Amino acid sequence: MIPDVSQALSWLEKHPQALKGMQRGLERETLRVNADGSLATTRHAATLGSALTHKWITTDFAEALLEFITPVDGDIDHMLTIMRDIHRYTARQIGDERMWPLSMPCYIKDGQDIELAQYGTSNIGRLKTLYREGLKNRYGALMQTISGVHYNFSLPMAFWEAKGGGTDKETVSDGYFRLIRNYYRFGWVIPYLFGASPAICSSFLQGKPTSLPFEKMPNGMYYLPYATSLRLSDLGYTNKSQSNLGITFNNLHDYVAALKRAIKTPSEEYAKIGLKKEGKYLQINTNILQIENELYAPIRPKRVTRSGETPSDALLRGGIEYIEVRSLDINPFTAIGVDEQQVRFLDLFMVWCALADAPEMSSDELLCTRKNWNRVILEGRKPGLTLGMGCETAQFPLAQVGKDLFLDLKRVAQTLDGVYGGKAYENVCDQLVASFDDPELTFSARILRSMIDNGIGGTGKALGDQYRSQLREEPLEVLREEDFIAECKASLVRQQEVEAGDTESFDALLARHA
Repeated sequence: MIPDVSQALSWLEKHPQALKGMQRGLERETLRVNADGSLATTRHAATLGSALTHKWITTDFAEALLEFITPVDGDIDHMLTIMRDIHRYTARQIGDERMWPLSMPCYIKDGQDIELAQYGTSNIGRLKTLYREGLKNRYGALMQTISGVHYNFSLPMAFWEAKGGGTDKETVSDGYFRLIRNYYRFGWVIPYLFGASPAICSSFLQGKPTSLPFEKMPNGMYYLPYATSLRLSDLGYTNKSQSNLGITFNNLHDYVAALKRAIKTPSEEYAKIGLKKEGKYLQINTNILQIENELYAPIRPKRVTRSGETPSDALLRGGIEYIEVRSLDINPFTAIGVDEQQVRFLDLFMVWCALADAPEMSSDELLCTRKNWNRVILEGRKPGLTLGMGCETAQFPLAQVGKDLFLDLKRVAQTLDGVYGGKAYENVCDQLVASFDDPELTFSARILRSMIDNGIGGTGKALGDQYRSQLREEPLEVLREEDFIAECKASLVRQQEVEAGDTESFDALLARHA
């Protein structure tokens, strides 16, 4: 089932310097909660600056949903230390509140008013809040409080140059699309190893029926015994109407054309919601996607946008600059939601995905790859579980496929260790490959044991308390207190400049998004 990557690996071993200069960055979402685990109803702390323009600390869907962003970095330890500094500083600014250490929310009451993230009075700030209003009206607010970690990754231009294809935008984009197709085919390995949401609080369903065969605990926890990441299941971040968009990852122009089409395609379902009620806007428009970010994908091709530019226009202008991996649950075993082992594994897997052959995929085959993901998400640790390849009927044991993949990853690891020194990458391979023979070593198995004993709420509260104490007591290491104070002030100035610079009415802006 694993493609033959031996030639590409031999090439890599002859050109190890092609990997020197890989860049990465992290984004981590986390809900602010009270000491009892209930969702915080306070506003975003003033000492954290403007959520619209702050470089490192913003909000996602809700006012209580923090998002932390590291700068682009070539050094893993430095990046993780900055992420920890952001957590340390924030922990000291939010008083008695904690950062929820799990992907799935727990103590949110049925019908509780979840305040949408607020970004000030500028057109762009109001548009961001209205987009979230649309998400709430389309999918429900609870789904939007699910948290994850995004890993942004780019290969150095020297890699594409050494591969012989050149560094023009079409060639580099084709290389990243090959990576993305392999990710769709084999990325289920990420929830297998690192999925950490095998259970939900019964309140998450809010009385809605589900066909999943949940086992129910007296403490109100629902779980699937072999599940890895219910965050990635149909209970979490999915949008049924998006599955028929015909978006493929074969070349830049087809991808962008399909994405732009989706933004302009009316939706009967969302038209029923309406655009306005009693003078208040309910969504940006009634199309399948309000804006491009609404496309729920486990991985996205990206380029840094210029002012006023859409993500797809940025891709058309300069091609793919980096990719964003979106399948990581919050890692509950660390205060910052992600650790070095995961980053090193993703480095290895991204390089492998860029090297392995990846035939073009139709939108039908793309849908077929979802079957493997769903199997791993709902029953990944089930003994004897098998996976298919695309839409073919042949099945392969997951454990064997995983071990075959790791034989390749070990060669990538040895090459990277040769470039960067030490044995850090090889050690990660040795640690993780054991999870295929013993699924009890996976994140989902480990966290489920605690949840069965203590409930999701008990587990989340205990870890939240522990991490709050740790973070508040630790000194900053890379960023200084004055850096945070300066960025807070600068972000507020930037927000005022944005608000003062508006030249059109909000209605005119919305008309351009119709």
